[in-house]
Amino acid sequence: MAEIRNYTLNFGPQHPAAHGVLRLVLELDGEVVQRADPHIGLLHRATEKLAETRTFIQSVPYMDRLDYVSMMVNEHAYVMSIEKLLGIEVPLRAQYIRVMFDEITRILNHLLWIGAHGLDVGAMAVFLYAFREREDLMDCYEAVSGARMHAAYYRPGGVYRDLPEVMPKHLASKVRNETAIKALNRNREGSLLDFIEDFTNRFPGYVDEYETLLTDNRIWKQRLVGVGVVDPDRAKALGFTGPMLRGSGVEWDLRKKQPYEVYDLLDFDIPVGRNGDCYDRYLVRVEEMRQSNRIIRQCVEWLRNHPGPVMTDNHKVAPPSRVDMKSNMEELIHHFKLFTEGMHVPEGEAYAAVEHPKGEFGIYLVSDGANKPYRLKIRAPGFVHLQALDEMARGHMIADVVTIIGTQDIVFGEIDR
Repeated sequence: MAEIRNYTLNFGPQHPAAHGVLRLVLELDGEVVQRADPHIGLLHRATEKLAETRTFIQSVPYMDRLDYVSMMVNEHAYVMSIEKLLGIEVPLRAQYIRVMFDEITRILNHLLWIGAHGLDVGAMAVFLYAFREREDLMDCYEAVSGARMHAAYYRPGGVYRDLPEVMPKHLASKVRNETAIKALNRNREGSLLDFIEDFTNRFPGYVDEYETLLTDNRIWKQRLVGVGVVDPDRAKALGFTGPMLRGSGVEWDLRKKQPYEVYDLLDFDIPVGRNGDCYDRYLVRVEEMRQSNRIIRQCVEWLRNHPGPVMTDNHKVAPPSRVDMKSNMEELIHHFKLFTEGMHVPEGEAYAAVEHPKGEFGIYLVSDGANKPYRLKIRAPGFVHLQALDEMARGHMIADVVTIIGTQDIVFGEIDR
């Protein structure tokens, strides 16, 4: 009788379910995974090293390109670490704008996740539903920053500019006539805040649609329930954060436990799972979208009633207004020095972490008093979660590996950095 041997299989790096350039070497006994060895580094972009050769402000756009699904949240951790070292106060309106866009970004992230995860497991329709809502939120990104994805909107000391009073509209084209365009522009007649408020009114109904498609779907539950189980103690030992940790039943959220910006002034709940399997992590993220919607509504209401500055008035950190710069010699010098030499950050070290859609995203920054970081270290949640893939996949089938990669919600820009 022939001897039965385990064999190895390359999963990726070009596999559509690898969520980026993950090369996974699977050791198999038939179709059962005995060992999973993740090979990373195929998307290494040297962000940490590049930051040492760029001024503090020039590194902001690099943050967008780390986790390219959660752009502004990455920026948030970076500018907070600079602000800690500078010891500057961020205007309250800027803090509310940051929190609002953090939560818009969380919804953007979870929409892509639920669409791609559904597609991986075999549910086609939810991907199309999720991208319908992503378009609206991408328009919000574009309205404030001019870019749909890589916004570079957060700056040390505040945000780039205040929210626009006019929401950009669709234009008539060969594809759509005036009547169709008028219907599309119905919720774009007011300001950006009006548009976001309209979205928050519609969004709970959309989440209901996703749940109708998936939550009690027999095939969805067969593919997710009991797969990739991690108990609470093991989740903490592995360094899980975010939905991966909360899915295992640990109520840990930096927005509540270590509040930053204005999260301590807002009302929202932390969804927590019970069983630590893929299905619980799905439920946690779906409920997170509803909670983010709550937070955005509160921010919209506050921002409507409280105008004010969105950037610090310290011109060693933030540029003066265009009018002042063109009418005052001192302001012109500030402007020139800031955009040629950059700001000088006092000597010291700081760590700033935010509750990123994927977990704790942190920036450890060391300054030697120059206009560039001496050292920058990024604490990426996906990197920590990926180390658990071997443990989570053992004893499962090849098809379950796809489910586990999906539930980890990994993006390789931040893992390979």
